[in-house]
Amino acid sequence: MTELLQTVDWSRAQFALTAMYHWLFVPLTIGLALIVALMETIYVRTGDTRWKGITKFWMTLFGINFACGVATGLILEFEFGTNWSNYSWFVGDIFGAPLAIEGLLAFFMEATFVAVMFFGWNKVSRGFHLASTWLTALGVSLSALWILVANAWMQNPVGMEFDPAQMRNVMSNFWEVAFNAVSINKFFHAVLSGWVLAGVFVVGVSSWLLFRKRNIEAARVSIKVGAWVGFIGILLTLFTGHGSAVQVSRVQPMKLAAMEGLYEGSSGVDLVGIGILNPDKKPGDGQDAMLFSIDIPKGLSLMIDGTTTRFVPGIDDLIAGRSITADGDTVYANSYAERIASGKEAQEALREFETAYKAGDTTAMALATEKLKANFADFGYGYLSSPEAAVPPVALTFYSFHIMVLLGGYLLVFFLLVLFVSYRSTAMLEKSWLHWVGILSIPLVWICSQAGWVTAEVGRQPWTIQDLLPVNAAISDLPAGSVQLTFWIFAAIFTLMLAAEISIMLRYISRASKTDITKK
Repeated sequence: MTELLQTVDWSRAQFALTAMYHWLFVPLTIGLALIVALMETIYVRTGDTRWKGITKFWMTLFGINFACGVATGLILEFEFGTNWSNYSWFVGDIFGAPLAIEGLLAFFMEATFVAVMFFGWNKVSRGFHLASTWLTALGVSLSALWILVANAWMQNPVGMEFDPAQMRNVMSNFWEVAFNAVSINKFFHAVLSGWVLAGVFVVGVSSWLLFRKRNIEAARVSIKVGAWVGFIGILLTLFTGHGSAVQVSRVQPMKLAAMEGLYEGSSGVDLVGIGILNPDKKPGDGQDAMLFSIDIPKGLSLMIDGTTTRFVPGIDDLIAGRSITADGDTVYANSYAERIASGKEAQEALREFETAYKAGDTTAMALATEKLKANFADFGYGYLSSPEAAVPPVALTFYSFHIMVLLGGYLLVFFLLVLFVSYRSTAMLEKSWLHWVGILSIPLVWICSQAGWVTAEVGRQPWTIQDLLPVNAAISDLPAGSVQLTFWIFAAIFTLMLAAEISIMLRYISRASKTDITKK
């Protein structure tokens, strides 16, 4: 058992490591692709060759980042087969479909047109080159779409049926998988947050050029483009973030409770603006969940339902199966203890089906199938050791969520400030303090982006597939030492890759601070 737990922990750590490194590159790729396409559009429409040089400058930074994103993304997909083979078998027919589409359509689309984008200058017409740049940007977003469809399905498994003869889930409705409400919100939220990140990146790098008093005009116009993309992105990101919270409240109420550190639900629940959790708090122990908090009265109920009277269940409520009606009457659904028992019934029915199948007993197979279907919604709970095992790491989920929200608010103010200064106060744009605000905002936007993914993925623990397959049942049969070894190998490789990317980018930006980038 100890070996199994170590394998689970190290497999989770390795996948988290790969995913977080990968997400350092992806949002910048998504956002920069759009910004480069917009800049080239200005060049084609105006005929101003200065815009061609500016476009090439940002396109090179895009290319450096794009290469690193591809490398980490490929490793991430291979890990499903190496470290999570039980998961891949259990839902491979469903999860593999969007990944296959991503590889066949989006990735090949990117690979084809990115070559024209980089090497087609003066070899194809301006119109064809511009179309290639826009198609590269579209391909990057389509690639994100199918990856996020796959991820959203793990959060909200729909469009499938369990086939006991194969002992795996099979897809029953592709369109339900592709267009479930979670995937739509997740796609737009992730892509738009890429616009925000790239907007900050462009403003920050341009601020450095202004600080060094090089390429001043190119930096000024780049700031305007980056700030507009970032400002539109942050407004839409806040909107889609609200939509994501609504979906989480419907399909992952335990995640929502962890995001807010909410243990005891009620009607008209406050929204925590800033807070410090009680580190000793455990489910059902009666202690206060918060040591300190500044709350928005009834804000959580209002956010997820549009009313101030909505009952929001807390962690203790969900464990007990407790809810409340619109009239204030307490009602009970299945508690987590009952769901664990139901899950064990489903697993026992599957074993009975397997025995009957081998014996050719069709009557017993039919009875086992009926029993399995009646309890399959709780199948994954049968792997849990206790009701409390279904509670995610509350502190990590809570603090990640609130860091994301607070930094999101900061970024909205940041873009408003940059746009105001860019259009109304050219003299202020020369101030060194503003340059440093732009430069220092670069790491902050990445922290915000990473915090969002930590919230999404840690908040659904212990589930690989919500309610159907926990992580301890999804892993491969590997020695813990092997996973530990590859973790450190990947950590070293990814760190070197990131260091190389930063070094190459800094050298390229430094060179731009000594030469005229508009002369290309």
